[in-house]
Amino acid sequence: MKNIFKFLLVAVVAVLALASCEDEANRDWTTQEASFSLYDTSLGEVALYPTMAENPFIMKWDAVSGTSEYTVQLSATEDFAAPVVLGTSNTNTYTSTIGALNTALLQAGFSPYAVNTVYARVTAGSQVSNVISFKVTPYPADVPVITSPAAGSAISLSIDNEADNAATITWKDYTYTSVDVTYTVKIVAHGGATYQTLGTVTNATSLPVTVQELNNIVLKTGTTPGVESAFDLIVSASTTSTGGTIEKTSEPVTVNITPYESTVFLYLIGDATAAGWENNADNPKMFPLLNSHTQSTLYTYTGYFAAGGFKLVKNKGSWSDQYGKGSDDGSLSTDGEPGNISVPAAGYYQLTVDVSKLTYTLQSVSAPTSSYAAIGIIGSATPNGWDGSTAMTQSEFNPHIWYLEHVTLSDGEAKFRANNAWDVSWGSSDEVFGTASTDNAPNIPVQAGVYDIYFNDYSGAYTFIAK
Repeated sequence: MKNIFKFLLVAVVAVLALASCEDEANRDWTTQEASFSLYDTSLGEVALYPTMAENPFIMKWDAVSGTSEYTVQLSATEDFAAPVVLGTSNTNTYTSTIGALNTALLQAGFSPYAVNTVYARVTAGSQVSNVISFKVTPYPADVPVITSPAAGSAISLSIDNEADNAATITWKDYTYTSVDVTYTVKIVAHGGATYQTLGTVTNATSLPVTVQELNNIVLKTGTTPGVESAFDLIVSASTTSTGGTIEKTSEPVTVNITPYESTVFLYLIGDATAAGWENNADNPKMFPLLNSHTQSTLYTYTGYFAAGGFKLVKNKGSWSDQYGKGSDDGSLSTDGEPGNISVPAAGYYQLTVDVSKLTYTLQSVSAPTSSYAAIGIIGSATPNGWDGSTAMTQSEFNPHIWYLEHVTLSDGEAKFRANNAWDVSWGSSDEVFGTASTDNAPNIPVQAGVYDIYFNDYSGAYTFIAK
């Protein structure tokens, strides 16, 4: 009987030993057992905002005997496969800021404006605490980074390919998952402070810009056509959440751009026009056609023509650059002495000219139904400010055409106004030339200088020609 008990005891011990070996073999050695306690933070579940950046963030744990330094780690996964060090401490308390926590979270790969589960632990030499977790929503801290065009790139623009892509501005930024981000691309002459907006996109990291769009913008900075100049590009990212709006702006990238002269004026001359055939450099009766903002080779004019003929010239006082009738109606020619474009009967017409395709159309339109005794310019850019209109001269040939010669304007805004009152006024957001409207239109932006100004109260077309 004793031998039987002895045999059973040995068998039990063997089974226990075998079970112990199996437990050791099956143990997850990637996760170290906790040897001291880390306490939960007070965060719980919280969204962080920049206004909280200086608020304290505190973690506490049990002291470990013989330890002089503790390391606080964060991780996106519970196994701490890729831990990020939040900081170190010589005591069993770690005190930092919400801003430092936010930075560490972003470095760990957490997305801004997304609820993330964060795992935290403390190490002390070879010892490690238990793992705690909390949910937190970081805010963006880094700025976008422009990746194209590269600094020092040269972009040469030509009127011959206005519709082509001049450049595609691209950048890197966070991956936003729960809010919209609006990116605005801006440009300024190198070292300048007044940026012009190239465009805006939402939830995208690139902006294509056509030759004409880029040319029009860089000319607004005051650069000289045909001359290579340096420009600074920036990208700003704007996001809005319950914590408010955050805007981050990239470092500038400097590129070199050569623009072309887009504002080329064409003037009417001929016995069908107010100017007659007097090609005089100071002849205010040589009215300019309105240049198109969307296609700089396209021009229009709507107004009165007498029966007869006319041509178009680029420069007052010169016949060297002229456009006339080509081989047939509707075609233009610039060779030698082109023919006159014929007006069959006096009346109001709309003239459209494409100097790239060398074509034109002349279509009869109805006569205006409104007329004004006086029209002038008014605004902060004009000689009388907003206190009173500066009178324009009415054309004797066409009572709906008005002009003002050699007027000095300041930086500011202007409008056209009828009869020295606000019953009828015209405005637009376009500088230099455009089509003004009477429907609660904005003020016309003006840069300081001396100008000849033309205004057509029938079509709303206006032109400011710098002298």
